[in-house]
Amino acid sequence: MAAHYLEFERPIGELEAKIEELSKLSEADGPGAFGTEIEALRARARQMRVDAYAHLDAWQKTQIARHPQRPHFIDYVGGLIDEFVELRGDRTFADDQAIMGGLGRFRGAPVMVMGHEKGHDTATRIKHNFGAARPEGYRKAIRLMDLAEQFALPVISFVDTGGAYPGVGSEERGVAEAIARSTERCLTLGVPMITVITGEGMSGGAIGIAAANRVLILEHAIYAVISPEGCASILLRDRALAEGAAKAMKITAEDLIGMKIVDRIIPEPLGGAHSDPAGAVAKVGDVIAEELAALTPLGPEALRRQRADRFYAIGRN
Repeated sequence: MAAHYLEFERPIGELEAKIEELSKLSEADGPGAFGTEIEALRARARQMRVDAYAHLDAWQKTQIARHPQRPHFIDYVGGLIDEFVELRGDRTFADDQAIMGGLGRFRGAPVMVMGHEKGHDTATRIKHNFGAARPEGYRKAIRLMDLAEQFALPVISFVDTGGAYPGVGSEERGVAEAIARSTERCLTLGVPMITVITGEGMSGGAIGIAAANRVLILEHAIYAVISPEGCASILLRDRALAEGAAKAMKITAEDLIGMKIVDRIIPEPLGGAHSDPAGAVAKVGDVIAEELAALTPLGPEALRRQRADRFYAIGRN
């Protein structure tokens, strides 16, 4: 897949295009040709990336969080979960593919895993509705959590959505109630639950599967009660003011951990998770393993109490 450069990355993209062109010339002229020049340009490109990613504002992080080449749910499952068996349907109306989930083994131990899937190309984005779940997705999540508690399985959820689907059918079938029930089920689980915000976690569509014992967030992910565009549209009457809204909303990982909304920031590879998906997935796996090890000894009541205390503490000095 061709690299996709964000607006602030364009100078880096132009330099890397020159490196690629020079590399092709080097291959044509024989081994070693232009080797020194290519290495110098690569070093310069790397430094440009270091400088660019060292001073990101909230809007730039929003663009990174939405980068189409960031790892999605199926990538985390492929890299971290063995023997994955997808479980479909809410046993009420239909199967929603914006939220996927099922059984598998995480580093040898059985777990229940679920999360938003946005898709990687036109066909899969349509299939997964761009990660915008309908009520059936949250009712499926409840079913999976019920199973997890029945069989004493830890729950791992991956959040990456711009929000739940607001269409007429979704509203007719009770999307708000479904999100509320799913959030309640997260809070009442008697098994460990860990959530990772991998991209954008917007509105109730995110919290519906994120009311966990431990909420982790990738370095360049964002998490908020509404998208910057939605905030700008409602409060400022102009979606074009989304950049300013993002900067005012305190949606970055650094802002969120200071307010105790998230518990831990997971570092991303230089250039964001999309620059090294396999490395990002592996790092997420290491952190999940550490957090699960700390939660596993706790009994059902202790887990519920810890989860309640965690959310009650938000917003308090």
